[in-house]
Amino acid sequence: MNKWISASLLAISSLALTACGDKQSSGQSGQSAEVKTYKWKMVTSWPKNFPGLGMAPEKFADYVNEMSGGRLKVQVYGAGELVPGFQVFDAVSGGTAQMGHSGSYYWKGKIPSSPLFGAIPFGMTATELNAWLHYGGGLELWQEMYKPFGIIPMAGGNSGAQFAGWFKKEIHSMDDLKGLKMRIPGLAGEVLQRAGAVPVTLTGGEIFSSLQSGAIDASEWVGPYNDLAFGFYQAAEYYYSSIWHEPGTGLEFLINEKAFNELPRDLQKIVEVAARAVNESTLDEYNARNNEALHQLQEKHKVKLRTLPEPVLAELKRITAEVMAEQASKDAGFAKVWKSYSDFMASIREYHDLTLKEYYLNR
Repeated sequence: MNKWISASLLAISSLALTACGDKQSSGQSGQSAEVKTYKWKMVTSWPKNFPGLGMAPEKFADYVNEMSGGRLKVQVYGAGELVPGFQVFDAVSGGTAQMGHSGSYYWKGKIPSSPLFGAIPFGMTATELNAWLHYGGGLELWQEMYKPFGIIPMAGGNSGAQFAGWFKKEIHSMDDLKGLKMRIPGLAGEVLQRAGAVPVTLTGGEIFSSLQSGAIDASEWVGPYNDLAFGFYQAAEYYYSSIWHEPGTGLEFLINEKAFNELPRDLQKIVEVAARAVNESTLDEYNARNNEALHQLQEKHKVKLRTLPEPVLAELKRITAEVMAEQASKDAGFAKVWKSYSDFMASIREYHDLTLKEYYLNR
């Protein structure tokens, strides 16, 4: 009897263990089958792997792939590889690509307020812009402006304060701007147009040949780091450092809203965190590399560094105020965003005048 009971218990135990093992295996198989992977395309306005601008989306793709364990893979396309650089917004909005990386001021024809989320003449610095976007209500307004197009925007890097640009002739007065054909986007282009210049919109890859051929007389791009990479010093003699048109140029990630909503919550959070990481690391990179590149431009390539005369800067600032007021009067969305932007800038400027400005003068 005891032997029979012992044998029976042993058999039952063996069956139970076998059943548990089968269930775990089945559960593991089911779990593996349920893991879904996503493949996204990201189109950009920059040449593939271009320093700074072009590497920001590549870093994003790497971060997302690693953090998601390969569940979300992002393939990055340079300008012209899948769509032209200035068609990034439409490609993301229409679903041709799930993501884009560009500059918001390129879309002012669609969304008049869009330049305010990137850079405006005599506006906020990079750190001030980031503060407004993430802690001053700017990001919420950005999302509101892009929502009708089915796009979720996120800050995607910042190139910091941008140089006034490359000129084939020196600028001594406002008269020297009259008739000047200059590559310059956004609201700064409108300011220069009112000053008598002729603004031209070109992608980065088109600038050098246009300068060299004489199609344009001047061009802004980014700053020493990127300008050195494009070799602009070979096509224009004078390099103006005066910061006025883009004091802190924010870049953007554009995300197709439908594609984002299809992701599980953990992958959505990975996208958000990766974007924030790239936003900060890109600014850090530009702050470090611009200084190195400027030394190389001056010492190795003997670039003629210049600053714009104070009367020219004063007049450009006056025209900027005029342009901003007119834009606000013509578009309710612009007026709403400009109110938030200008209120925040006025407040933080007081603090920075008291702290950083005084520190810069003293050190």
